[in-house]
Amino acid sequence: MNLRRLAHPLVLLAVAILALPVAILARGTPMTLRPPAAFAGIANPDARSVALFREMGKVIQSPRCINCHPRTDRPLQGDDMHPHSPPVVRGPYNFGASGMECTTCHGRENVLFANGERSIPGNRKWALAPLSMAWEGKSLGEICAQIKDPARNGHKTLDQLVEHNTTDVLVGWGWNPGKGRTPAPGTQADFGALTKAWIESGAKCPA
Repeated sequence: MNLRRLAHPLVLLAVAILALPVAILARGTPMTLRPPAAFAGIANPDARSVALFREMGKVIQSPRCINCHPRTDRPLQGDDMHPHSPPVVRGPYNFGASGMECTTCHGRENVLFANGERSIPGNRKWALAPLSMAWEGKSLGEICAQIKDPARNGHKTLDQLVEHNTTDVLVGWGWNPGKGRTPAPGTQADFGALTKAWIESGAKCPA
């Protein structure tokens, strides 16, 4: 037996075995959000404001948000943001087509599959964001400008955006998405605090 030839595959196998628990742990650990205080060292107010929004972008561009802010009439689903299956459309009120509304399958709360492996998402406000609020395929800077525009953010003021991001129950679902989905980074309270700090720093957008 050639021990030198055998040694290399055994080393690779050992490395893979040692790395597996780390990979599993990382996959099951939600990302965190840095608090507003972490950006206090950025002396330039505009740069600090942009940095705060980039931190918010970890939530905004996560599957939990983008899936319900699609650029087409079909929602997305899953951590890989694939088109909704079975095929559905947004309908005239962003709540599904007549006879196939969102509530046909989605209830007021998440429902675990009978086998316990995954779940059907649910929330009492379950619906798609209007097309005017579509984020899919846009840069973070484009989304930022859209969020600040009352004509494209549901006619909200900046102060109302803070309240929305901090307390809205459908936004909050992103941190309780049910088994089989990765929660949005951090917590809703973290996200709300970042939103408030971003607005207080001038609500500047990334280029």
